[in-house]
Amino acid sequence: MEQQQSQQIKKYIDLVIRRRKLIISFVMVAVFVGLGVYVKTPKVYQSTALLIYEKGRINAGNKSSPDVETQTREMVATLSQQVTSRSSLEAIIKQFDLYPKMRQDLPMEDVVDFMRSRDIEITPDRGDVFKVSYNGAEPKKVMQVANALAARFIEENLRYREEKATATSAYVGDELELAKTTLDKKEAIMRDYKLKYYNEMPQQFQANSTRLTALQTQLQTNMTNSQELVRTKIMIQEQISMRKAAFAQMTQQAGGAAVSARQGSVNPAFTELAQARQQLADLRLRYTESHPEVKQMQKKVATLESGLGAAEGGQDSAAGSGTAGKSRPAAPIYDNQLDQLELQLKQADLAMASLNQANDGLKKQIEQYEKWLSMTPVREAEWTALTRDYDQLNNNYQQLVGRNLEAGAAESLERRQKGSQFKIVDSAYLPEKPIKPDFVKIMLLALVVGVGLGGGLAFLFEMQDSSFREVLETENYLGLPVICAIPLIISDNDRKKSQRRSLAWLLLFLVALLSLLGAMAYLYKTGRIII
Repeated sequence: MEQQQSQQIKKYIDLVIRRRKLIISFVMVAVFVGLGVYVKTPKVYQSTALLIYEKGRINAGNKSSPDVETQTREMVATLSQQVTSRSSLEAIIKQFDLYPKMRQDLPMEDVVDFMRSRDIEITPDRGDVFKVSYNGAEPKKVMQVANALAARFIEENLRYREEKATATSAYVGDELELAKTTLDKKEAIMRDYKLKYYNEMPQQFQANSTRLTALQTQLQTNMTNSQELVRTKIMIQEQISMRKAAFAQMTQQAGGAAVSARQGSVNPAFTELAQARQQLADLRLRYTESHPEVKQMQKKVATLESGLGAAEGGQDSAAGSGTAGKSRPAAPIYDNQLDQLELQLKQADLAMASLNQANDGLKKQIEQYEKWLSMTPVREAEWTALTRDYDQLNNNYQQLVGRNLEAGAAESLERRQKGSQFKIVDSAYLPEKPIKPDFVKIMLLALVVGVGLGGGLAFLFEMQDSSFREVLETENYLGLPVICAIPLIISDNDRKKSQRRSLAWLLLFLVALLSLLGAMAYLYKTGRIII
């Protein structure tokens, strides 16, 4: 097995050695072709500017922002659309006179699309840093265009952020004004409703209930006082009636009584009886008939009445004998207690009138408070419906106030260029060598292609050659052992021809090699080959 592998390797090595001229020739041709392709291919230079997204040193709001890398990607994506817009790129194309031949044959829109898709590269580098690159045929213009694109990023960022801050501030201001107007209307409706139905509002329910209870208690007290006054009035009227009856009786009996005309006084027994009756009336106002004091006073009155009756009888007989045929005018009788009773009766009437008037007022107030309390559930339902969205309107207004302050601060920061912005870390440089075509890669590719074509043809020719070159091949083919081998016999004439062909090929190879090296040296010196 190892012998077969060794034979196979030796076979390939012999193949390369025998066909070396063919392989070298193809390699030389491929190198020449690769050099021609490199020379003919337009050189493309690339210049790159390095920018950094610098977060604002002053934050207008307290809201947490996303991580710097995400924020940078979002801002770069947004600004890339503006920087690579048709108007922006068209201005750069005209400013630096780019793609003159293409502009003659194609519309400007196609030229802009070509520049945007083929020659401009905007790629993130690391963290908050990204690259802006431009590819072109002229190194100086490439550098200028790359710097112009980087400057456009800064300009567009400032303009975009200022416009965004201004638009945001204006929008939030309009929303705040609308929210304030809506909230003011809502509060005006609520204020008018509360003023109109203030006493019927749920907040007044407890106070109304307490006031109603107090009014009802006061009315009950007044009713009790009225009843007491009625009873007092009745008793006073009874006392007045009794007093008048007693004085009427005393007036009728005054002619036979022992009175002193000079003093104009009433019999003391009558005065004592009247006082006893007054005291009895007073005790009946306070106590019942079974009370001991009432019973005692009743006995006293009965005793006085019986004694007064006996005294009046004796006086009548004495008067009939001593003054027969003669009459004396009765002395005037005056009772101070009767006037007091009549005064008390008038005071009771006035007190009752005052209490009745107060009761009428209390009843009206009670009726009003009862009406307010009965309407409280209705007003509560109406107030709930009226204020259902007030909290949301108020919260929205408060949020808009905060956002308006933040938007105003952000706008002020952007106008003073204190917000987040782009800065050029490394300006675009003048490229010294093109990014394509790559001389080394093209030459290596040409060598690979030359070796591949030469080796492939050599292998193809070897496959078509039916001669045996190894003893093992002969034995395998014939199935017979080889006893002896005769070496190839070359004549002098054949040897000379072979030498002449080898010399001619060698000279041709040297000429080609020198030509290739010379061309490379010349092209390198003239700057057409850049390694």
